[in-house]
Amino acid sequence: MKKTYNIKNIHCADCARSLEESIATMQGVDFVHINFLTEKMTLEIKDDSFSEIIQKIRKLIRDFSSAVEFNECVKENQKQTSKTHEIRFKLSGDGVLANKSQILSAINKLKDVESAEIQENKILIINSFVESSLILVNRIKSLINAVVKGVKVKELKQRKSLNVQLLCYCIGLLGLVPIILAEKQILTIGSAGFYLLVVASAVLMGYSTFITAIKMLRHLNINENLLVMISVAGAILLGETIEGLMVVALYTLGKILEAKAVNKSRKSIKSLLDIRPEKASVIRNGIEEQVDPQDIEIDEVFIVRPGEKVALDGNVINGTCNISTQSLTGESMPCCKQVGDTILSGSVVLDGVLEIQVTHKLAESTTTKILNLIEKAAENKSKTETFISKFSKYYTLLVICAAVLVCTCTGIFLGDWAIGVYRGLIFLVISCPCAFAISVPLSYFSGIGNASKKGILIKGSNYLDACAKTKLVAFDKTGTLTTGNFELSRIETIEDAYSEQEILEIAGMGEQNSIHPLSKAILNKLNGKNLPKVSNYKEIAGIGITFEYEETSYFVGRDEESGGGTSVIVKKGNVLLGKIYFEDKLKDSSGTAIRDLHKLGVDTVILTGDKKEVAVKISKELDGTKVYAEMLPQDKYEWIENKKNQINDSVLYVGDGINDAPSLALADVGVSMGISGSAASIEASDIVLVDDKPEKIVELVKISKHTKKIVLQNIIFAASIKIACLLLGTFGLAKMFMAVFADVGVTILAVLNSLRALKYESNKKDFR
Repeated sequence: MKKTYNIKNIHCADCARSLEESIATMQGVDFVHINFLTEKMTLEIKDDSFSEIIQKIRKLIRDFSSAVEFNECVKENQKQTSKTHEIRFKLSGDGVLANKSQILSAINKLKDVESAEIQENKILIINSFVESSLILVNRIKSLINAVVKGVKVKELKQRKSLNVQLLCYCIGLLGLVPIILAEKQILTIGSAGFYLLVVASAVLMGYSTFITAIKMLRHLNINENLLVMISVAGAILLGETIEGLMVVALYTLGKILEAKAVNKSRKSIKSLLDIRPEKASVIRNGIEEQVDPQDIEIDEVFIVRPGEKVALDGNVINGTCNISTQSLTGESMPCCKQVGDTILSGSVVLDGVLEIQVTHKLAESTTTKILNLIEKAAENKSKTETFISKFSKYYTLLVICAAVLVCTCTGIFLGDWAIGVYRGLIFLVISCPCAFAISVPLSYFSGIGNASKKGILIKGSNYLDACAKTKLVAFDKTGTLTTGNFELSRIETIEDAYSEQEILEIAGMGEQNSIHPLSKAILNKLNGKNLPKVSNYKEIAGIGITFEYEETSYFVGRDEESGGGTSVIVKKGNVLLGKIYFEDKLKDSSGTAIRDLHKLGVDTVILTGDKKEVAVKISKELDGTKVYAEMLPQDKYEWIENKKNQINDSVLYVGDGINDAPSLALADVGVSMGISGSAASIEASDIVLVDDKPEKIVELVKISKHTKKIVLQNIIFAASIKIACLLLGTFGLAKMFMAVFADVGVTILAVLNSLRALKYESNKKDFR
């Protein structure tokens, strides 16, 4: 059984990795992955022992940290909220433990209960999808008494108080004052009183660290908390009392600030993704109701008022107003929507009131597609991120080995083991790889979040990394650089027996089953005329359509002898009846996008199935960009394959149709135009643009280069400081408080630097 859980309040990426490794060693756990940034845990557990293993995992997490929340992510089609609430009861009476399994079996049958556990001290812990209520509490009491008579059940209320850790930290910090005064012989304190005060101050400031270290050691897990505890205790025993206390003081403060910095980063990213409203006003039986968007069916009508987000994709059936799509596409200029227009979920109504008829359920809506793509982005890691993840596993072990080596060598050469131990302790303080483990994935995730804010959905940091190395962008023409909205310009009759209208209708008979852009232009010209059904319909990509009508075969498709422009031929058997010519215009931003890519040092080419004359015309309009004409889908595929073999840097392919899917999948990075476009192209591509503006490719390259620069800055900065402190510590030139800065201080600065990727805004002068 595979399930996904929320796991919140883990503020250290290395701790998340350590917890993941501990869970992975449990018998019955087939797979576990903790995503530190999205705060999700994916678990795959054998069905026959699922409940038992989940309880063991909960216990391990409580040992790890009492602050960590762990609850199942409920799927969208379920009614409960995804958050669970922990409700505790004290059970008293005989037979509780003897009938433990029967009690738990009864409680687990309640629809609002996710899981239940009875501890040895008769504390019942229930994880419920609803908050504690008198009805739920009475139901649980009744169930327990139905199994075991005479059991008293008392709910243990959760006390909401001050931040205990911060309060204890402040008290412990105040305890430093008399200790410092005693060290300087300004205040006289007895030896026993002095060390009692030292221990009390250290415990108050770092109790959370020490408790976690001891609990995790029981699971044979050596982590940062244990190493810091050893360092603090070692410093105090060596007579470096003030320095030992300063280590725990700075470390705890650093961890508090680090947690705030990480949470701020997560909130900043999540705020960008707040594009889906929790409720929608649907009209049912003439009455307006507030319902969950997941409960609204296709063809139902809902109302959106000024300032509200559109909950589902649909068509406007009443009202006119301006809407903002900034949260979807990054476009700051509002656009007008009126009756008959399509509107995407996530848009914000600025003025007026709209009545919208639903065309897609919530699971298939634009907002769900966007959120799903971003959620999955963390699974596809760049080479840099993968390397850092593997490096983090061994970094701590390497530093511990180095600490032992320095301690031994110093003790032997100087003949002073106290100095050797002290220098070794400095290494232990620097042993946590959090600066790398947090800042690198956070930088990429911030870059992906920034891109999503601008309507660029990147499926993973590996694709963001590849975009930073882009040297060539290959564009499909139709629907990518051009509008794709072909207009029928003229019809040429070749067989005199057939009129222009008859040739148009024959073409329409074949095209009525196609989704090709030219089909739409032909059918639009027919103004919705009812066309007869055809048989033996077959569409060949890049060639055309064959079909039969009244036992006669017809062909509508590629014009091999076009003298320029876009055209199709219409044949009856082997007889050419006529030709239909079309016009397609460039998008407004196509020229700007090509020029800006050139300024960034990126080459561009256009791959089109059109004739050479059309290609030459397009090339002139697009800054002399090289155009390859008369290319079938397989020709484009082979061209990209050859280019990938010729250059070391990334090749991007940008397309929008089903025909582009093979090329999108083959390119180093495939970019599909428009999230409402072909499902095949979206699935095959690595990056999806919410709208269809070519200028977004320029934005994509800029964001990727900027993000990569921040990643390298964080790696170089963290590595330089840590190496410098390790070297200084080796030769006795560094104190332990410097080691604390090399750990938590560097982590905080690297996390804050990572946020620059989230807030980055490009400008016209930014062509580096």
